[in-house]
Amino acid sequence: MKYVDEFRAAETAQRYVREIERIVSRSWTIMEICGGQTHAIIKHGIDRLLPQCISLLHGPGCPVCITSAGVIDTAIELARRENVIFCSFGDMVRVPGSTGDLLSAKAAGADLRIVYSPLDSLRIARDNPQREVVFFAIGFETTAPAIAVTVQQAKQAGLRNYSILSALALVPPAIEAILSAGGNTIDGFLAAGHVCTVMGYWEYEPLAAKYRVPVVVTGFEPLDILQGMHMITAQLERGAAEVQNQYSRVVTREGNRPAQQLMNDVFRVVARNWRGIGEIKNSGLVLNNDYQVFDAGHRFGLSHHQVAEDTRCISGLVLQGRKKPPECAMFGTVCTPERPLGATMVSAEGACAAFYRYRPGGGDKSQVTKQEM
Repeated sequence: MKYVDEFRAAETAQRYVREIERIVSRSWTIMEICGGQTHAIIKHGIDRLLPQCISLLHGPGCPVCITSAGVIDTAIELARRENVIFCSFGDMVRVPGSTGDLLSAKAAGADLRIVYSPLDSLRIARDNPQREVVFFAIGFETTAPAIAVTVQQAKQAGLRNYSILSALALVPPAIEAILSAGGNTIDGFLAAGHVCTVMGYWEYEPLAAKYRVPVVVTGFEPLDILQGMHMITAQLERGAAEVQNQYSRVVTREGNRPAQQLMNDVFRVVARNWRGIGEIKNSGLVLNNDYQVFDAGHRFGLSHHQVAEDTRCISGLVLQGRKKPPECAMFGTVCTPERPLGATMVSAEGACAAFYRYRPGGGDKSQVTKQEM
């Protein structure tokens, strides 16, 4: 398969591993930010191929995983309203709140529609002018421009029955929150290629300089990640703290300026409560004053839910890289994709889901040989 198999070539992967082994001289701890990277690492055994002295931690880069239980409760409250059609991406419908999930609300009679694009929800609003249509806007900088376009089109079309419930989040403030936390042991970051496709990587340069940590933007195939690991290890070994771009076939330093302008035109930055982590300042997006009429919280007079997370779930520690999924006593027994305690198990990009699917027994590097890849 052209342009896919090329990024999964075992012989090339082995060359990267040998080169990393050649240059590494001490222990390093590296965090990949994105859940897509996490799944590639666990699926292909990349963490097991690397030298024992390199430890990988799994970060908070899954928008489903970081959506708080309070926001899920708000979504359920809206979906249950009599005249509301509630539209959501499919990966949100089984994320647990404190009172259940959206799928349970649908089973109880809520009009929940699963959509593949925010524009689908706009079409539903046009087709149902007598009903209120609410779109559950989740994601990072990757999905925010498309949602901004949808809101702009709703305004241009004069749709009075359309609104969004925003749970949009921004990645760089979360990285800074992790770096500034007590007990932080992270030496470098692999940044998410799809976020940087929109935003570029200029936002990471001040963080790299301030905290003296290298950042390498990577794609999501095995060779993307191994090349990124080689780049970041080389930086660490020479004492550098730069931002480098492995994903140059897609990402530029400046990113997609028109998409960034769309976000700036429609949204404003606010503090956001991240599931299992807590409030991170300047890490969320909500509609600005020009588009406030399309804000579901404003339209329906909603109050923000602050609810306690399930104390049995350690997803907050997993999202901060302080624990790995198999360290949870609930992993694979009480907590499974069919009956998840936390969003990291139900999400297609969640770290717990990755371990459950590809490595249910946990395990470490010593249990495989390099021939596995």
